[in-house]
Amino acid sequence: MSKKFKSVVLASALLVGSGNAMAESVNIGAPAWTGAQAIAHLIQEIVVSRMGGSAELIPGNNAAIFQAMDAGKGDIDVHPDVWLPNQQTFTDKYVEGAGTVTLSSNSYEGKQSFCVSKAFSEENGVTSIFDLARPEIAKLMDSDGNGKGEIWIGAPGWASANVNEVKVRDYGLMPFMEPIRADQAVMTARVGDAIKKGEGYAFYCYSPHAIWFQHDIVRLEEPAFDAEKYIALQPSDDPDWFEKSKVMTEDALKNVQIAYSNSLSERSPAIADLLANIALDGETVSGFAFEIEGGKDAATVAKEWVAANADRVDSWLGL
Repeated sequence: MSKKFKSVVLASALLVGSGNAMAESVNIGAPAWTGAQAIAHLIQEIVVSRMGGSAELIPGNNAAIFQAMDAGKGDIDVHPDVWLPNQQTFTDKYVEGAGTVTLSSNSYEGKQSFCVSKAFSEENGVTSIFDLARPEIAKLMDSDGNGKGEIWIGAPGWASANVNEVKVRDYGLMPFMEPIRADQAVMTARVGDAIKKGEGYAFYCYSPHAIWFQHDIVRLEEPAFDAEKYIALQPSDDPDWFEKSKVMTEDALKNVQIAYSNSLSERSPAIADLLANIALDGETVSGFAFEIEGGKDAATVAKEWVAANADRVDSWLGL
């Protein structure tokens, strides 16, 4: 930890104790998914309660947040949950290209798959993604009577949903399964409903996520990741992205990191150092998500966690 950072944090503590507010402030991007909301609130809580600074949460999608960080005016300074390579288009443009955004070197691991409930898997011998192409299995997953089962591939606007739609096609599932895009909350509710009714339901799943605490689910096997068989274009890459993509393997493990505007190091250096030093793990983030999905306010979850993990937070602050 840098001596500069330690001195700034100690100065912050002294100024807060004397009743003077520090100039340190940050605007944190808050994407809609639960993990990002949890980390955004965590950063806010540490900045306010431990550093005596000010922090606001600004809703936005990936494109808007990266564009604001690139501008460097402080409208949005931080993206709390950058999934790579899902958001590689943005990091290539602003981190590697323009050089206006920094990625924290600390990351936690993310894994993307397709899942079904454990009970459905065991009762019907469904262990592989290719089992969804069995006509009798597709019939058990057909809730609307159109002759196809449903498989949730992600929310509208998600890069992962585009990849998953290509997978459904290239795994040969299209004649049997209908890819569904809907808000994540719809998926979570549908999983719970299907388990309660003993119905089949297939869905895109990833960790960390609250659903691993909420329901007993299992990942479906996919062919091992092979870069040569994983050609996943996005609409921003090519208007014919769907036709030109070909994905016939599972996703590689993801690195999930915090990104922040380079200008923050000049405007609020202590906060920039904090962002560089935050080190999370998938289990912690899943725990956050579970509490929030259970109805607990995200700000309360962050406040309680910071109070209960003072030593870990201190290490991020260089104390």
